[in-house]
Amino acid sequence: MATTIQPIAGSILPVEDKYKHKYVIAIAVTLAAVLELIDTSIVNVAIPHMMGNLGATLDEISWVSTGYIIANVIVIPISGWLSAYFGRKRYLTASILLFVAASFMCGAATSLGGLVLWRVIQGIGGGALLSTSQATLFESFPPEEVGIGQAMFGVGVMVGPTIGPTLGGYIVDNFNWPWIFYINVPLGILAAIMTYTYVHDSEHHERATKVDFLGIILLAVAVGSLQWMLERGERYDWFESRFVTVLCLTSVTSFALLLWRELTIDEPVINFRVLKSRQLAAGVTIAAVLGLALFGSIFVLPIFLQSLHGLTANQTGLVILPGAVASAFTMAFVGRNANRLDARATVTIGALLFFASMYMLSRMTFDSGPDEMFWPLILRGVGLGLIFIPLTNASMAELRMSELAQGTGMFNLTRQLGGSLGIAIMATLLTRFTRVNKALLTEHVTTMDPTSLGRLDQLTHGLIARGTNPIMAKQQALMILDRQLGAQASVLAFSKIYVLSGIVLLCALPLLLVFRTGKGRGAMGPVH
Repeated sequence: MATTIQPIAGSILPVEDKYKHKYVIAIAVTLAAVLELIDTSIVNVAIPHMMGNLGATLDEISWVSTGYIIANVIVIPISGWLSAYFGRKRYLTASILLFVAASFMCGAATSLGGLVLWRVIQGIGGGALLSTSQATLFESFPPEEVGIGQAMFGVGVMVGPTIGPTLGGYIVDNFNWPWIFYINVPLGILAAIMTYTYVHDSEHHERATKVDFLGIILLAVAVGSLQWMLERGERYDWFESRFVTVLCLTSVTSFALLLWRELTIDEPVINFRVLKSRQLAAGVTIAAVLGLALFGSIFVLPIFLQSLHGLTANQTGLVILPGAVASAFTMAFVGRNANRLDARATVTIGALLFFASMYMLSRMTFDSGPDEMFWPLILRGVGLGLIFIPLTNASMAELRMSELAQGTGMFNLTRQLGGSLGIAIMATLLTRFTRVNKALLTEHVTTMDPTSLGRLDQLTHGLIARGTNPIMAKQQALMILDRQLGAQASVLAFSKIYVLSGIVLLCALPLLLVFRTGKGRGAMGPVH
């Protein structure tokens, strides 16, 4: 039986006023997206303080991050449907307010259970703030200026995760951990007011009359199980654990059922049919690989700086910040010239620059300081700036306006899941590479090796000169030598991780051959 489709009731602006408040809208939705992204990483620096105040173990407190991310990735792919069902203005405004209210309650939480519950609710509210904001910008700017709107959004997406730990470190050092949540309240209210005032419902969305509850449940189980597996896999030694194996099987089975369900009903909660556009299918695949390479490298860099060089979260953020600024400037340039650029060329150049930056970082030694990372991180920022906007615009080029919300939802979901996969893989490989490298180095540190004996003797005499008992000095010298071997093994492991991140992104470049055009929506004119 045919299903009745009704247009959404909402305030639609006349054509002449349609783009009047485009920059205000861009600021509003980008601010909301930045808040959501900052909250993904800002809590990490406050975890020790939360453990002390709430009396929680490390395993328990990790749910503060895990619960938020799982809720986030469940909502992202259905945000297009929710936006169409409730109306974009109402859904986006309500999501921001839910995010703000949950942020306040997180700060006020006095128990671990309460904090985790409100973090999950915060993640539900935050799930709309990426893909719905991005889809909104596609309609808020004239076709020839779409790149400018996406550049503003892209700057927020790139800078948000970078400033999260730095901002969190400053707040925790100077105030207290609840303020990492309270800071969202005034900024979120401002974003909600601007959104409600200036954002209008889409002219192209059609509202379904039925809710696909089974699809929503299957999605929650599939994505939730996958994200949970990626978050906890390393801790439980992956498939050596029955629990992780069950999560994997649950995710695969649920996703297969979800795919079958959504392709056989008239009103799917996730419209997989948009992937018939080979441009979008290739684009979301590249987005997943980009997320893997980008978030994997972002994950290991702070560990390198903090564990081997003793930098604080604040200092680490300042080291990374110039690269984010370079990315922002590059995006501004690319956005203004989006109609003249071919994504196939810019993404290729960006990937090559990203690989060059990863190669330069892989050459870092134990004695390399933060100053030597300046140019590699600048290169990485420029490379990512050349990739993000052209890839997004070209991926959406063939979609009708009514399909944009679903397309951006899938694009952001694959990038997010790619990032989670990247962090999980890099964390596992970092541990294993370090262990293997240390074993190889230890083979060369023997009582028959003159260099090793000389280094041990030097350490022992240095300790004795400081007043240490000769017997204790020998034991302490052996411990110091072991730590130095561990540090050198870690440097070698980081080197391999950086090169691997660069190679992974290069491997995705052949997918650009699938693109029919490298031009974005603005260059192709409006697609109805």
